[in-house]
Amino acid sequence: MTGLEDSTTAPRDIAVIDIGSNSVRLVLYRLEGRAIWTVFNEKVLAGLGRDLATTGRLSEDGVTSALAALKRFAAVIEGVRPAHTFIAATAAVRDAEDGPDFCGRIAAETGLNVRVLTGAEEAHFSALGVLAGIPDAEGVTADMGGASLELARIANGEVSPGITLPLGPFSLIDPKGFDAGRLRDTIGRRLKAAGDYRSDHLLAVGGAWRSIAQVHMALIDYPLHIVHQYEISAPAIRDTVRLIARQSRSSLDKMPGVSKKRAETLPYAALVLEGLIDRLELKRITMSAWGVREGLLFEALDDESLATDPLLAGCLALGARQGISPTLPGALNAWIGRLLDAAPGSGDPTRDAVLTAAACNLADLGARLHPDHRTELVFDQILRAPIPGQTHAERAFLACALNARYGGSATTPQPATVARLLTDEQRLRARTLGLAIRLACDLSGRSPQLLANAGAAVDKGVLKLTALDGYADVLLGEQTRRRARALADAMGLKLDIGRGAGAS
Repeated sequence: MTGLEDSTTAPRDIAVIDIGSNSVRLVLYRLEGRAIWTVFNEKVLAGLGRDLATTGRLSEDGVTSALAALKRFAAVIEGVRPAHTFIAATAAVRDAEDGPDFCGRIAAETGLNVRVLTGAEEAHFSALGVLAGIPDAEGVTADMGGASLELARIANGEVSPGITLPLGPFSLIDPKGFDAGRLRDTIGRRLKAAGDYRSDHLLAVGGAWRSIAQVHMALIDYPLHIVHQYEISAPAIRDTVRLIARQSRSSLDKMPGVSKKRAETLPYAALVLEGLIDRLELKRITMSAWGVREGLLFEALDDESLATDPLLAGCLALGARQGISPTLPGALNAWIGRLLDAAPGSGDPTRDAVLTAAACNLADLGARLHPDHRTELVFDQILRAPIPGQTHAERAFLACALNARYGGSATTPQPATVARLLTDEQRLRARTLGLAIRLACDLSGRSPQLLANAGAAVDKGVLKLTALDGYADVLLGEQTRRRARALADAMGLKLDIGRGAGAS
């Protein structure tokens, strides 16, 4: 362990400086147990590895730019005083003959001590970062930096030893100029070492891959501009990478999601992705916004945090900021369990249970928001929250559920987005979940103690709502009846409200 033991006791800030072949970046994270929030993110595209293939040394301009950035980052860290700071350098510093001298200059001029990762370590931490953000990930991770490409296999929550290959854009730049045919031959030769990493599924890490994903989103008018866990079929992304490889620099500059500095190297990254599709026989690609930085952080977490689902942890932390009762989510989850057994659209029971618990963790998210705008604000916040461990469809599912929880209509604030991401059956299940939470919250005034005196279940086509003796008059009033009627109608059930032993 490296200083993050007992991280569940209180929120804390962690800093990570990543000295890459193309970018130098500082990220400040706020940890709330397993919930990891990015609260500050600054990068400089220094291009340290730009000259590595031709000179074997770091770019002089890159060194100047990187040192200026690192001096600023050191000052930020001194001001913030995080609980722990990780500082890592990757391929360019590792491979350059003047890499050790550069690390010495960093220590002398900034006081920062750099850990230079080996290729195997870089592959490992990148894959670990993918697991941190996508706990059920299975397949091969591919982390493209400016000078190298790291591959590692993930299976059953474990990372196998990986490899590093000279397939970053700076390792491919040809003094004769960009020639797609010649580059394809070079990439093909260098990918021969990747034969053992054949897989249906690639988990792509790195800024170049993210830019390619953003181009693809723009081309298909995708409604949710979130790269993390954006999934693309191999044939679809192949068309996109071939389009990118044919573009001039000026054309790439105009593409959405492509910065001017990224435009220079993007065609190389596109051809590497095309080569991976062929060599590894890929069928689908999932983008991961989490990689080496998050892997370094994740490995240092305590065992309790590591065992927690990141979606549940993130939703609990987000909901708690606005919520009233810390015991409400658990009480809601227990109370609506029998109702959801009869809800439409059940898929994977294990995943259904996670999404139900996540929705309950968010049930009080709108408590402190303006009632005239609560429905729209809650929907948008959940749809786009920086919480990992959920697919884009699951984002839409949770947003729809909480839209119903706060009285939103079945159309939701963004019907086109929802229609693109969810089936009719999934939308109905989300609405049922939200209406069940709304019934439980309004019946009890969000009091777990009162909720325990009422119960709801489905039996032979009837939604039965009951209260223990002495509680029927205070719990089963007019508003409760309206909420129960809305839920019964959504489920296609009759409604029976009365007193009795049915309370849970």
